Amino acid sequence: MSDRPGTADSAERTSFGFREVATADKQRLVDQVFDRVASRYDLMNDLMSGGMHRLWKDAMVAWLAPPRQASIPFRVLDLAGGTGDIATRIARASDGAAVTVGDINVNMLAEGEARAVKAGLAGRLSFIEANAEELPFGNGNFDAVTIAFGIRNVPRIDKALGEIFRVLKPGGRFLCLEFSTVDVAGLDRLYDLFSFHVIPRLGGIVAGDRDSYRYLVESIRKFPNQARFADGIRAAGFARVEYRNLTGGVAAIHSGWKV
Repeated sequence: MSDRPGTADSAERTSFGFREVATADKQRLVDQVFDRVASRYDLMNDLMSGGMHRLWKDAMVAWLAPPRQASIPFRVLDLAGGTGDIATRIARASDGAAVTVGDINVNMLAEGEARAVKAGLAGRLSFIEANAEELPFGNGNFDAVTIAFGIRNVPRIDKALGEIFRVLKPGGRFLCLEFSTVDVAGLDRLYDLFSFHVIPRLGGIVAGDRDSYRYLVESIRKFPNQARFADGIRAAGFARVEYRNLTGGVAAIHSGWKV
């Protein structure tokens, strides 16, 4: 799919993988990717991470450290979390957690709702169609906002970070898990070979969708490295910003607080 040059929004440009497109068109293009992979989301992440995404998600929830007691209410917004993978982990770690899953893609949300019913968590997880750039929530609604492997697909990341800051309570926390920049000599070259030559082929063989996996690999390479993304989080108003590398920087968890 191509962008529409000549439209009112075409002057504002952004990346869609290694392509440059009109910012107004990126969300539609991303939606098409996730419409195709919604039912294979876990498989997608397994291929992208060599199965490590499950441990990385556990590490993010452990760093979030939600209160275990049911007597302590803990409201969490998990963005781009349509299938409920992070939300399920948080709910199981905290008896008092009520998790709202926000995702712009209705197919991903449908997958998540079905999984929540199977897991017996339908009463503790809610699913809502939500654009990260224009969140449908009031100021200071949540104790924490999380997002895993979704921020790089947002057309205007700065707007999304500003909205996340707005909906957090004072003292609330933002945690983001995302593929990042490998910082181990030798591993970076191996990961590039795996990413650009193996993942798209596996996507074509296993999921019948080589193009979507190629985009996802390219989107990782276009995403800011750890330090630059941390700067973007600070620019949105967050304090005590830090990050932890996972598997040599293949992924990283970023943390920031609203004080």
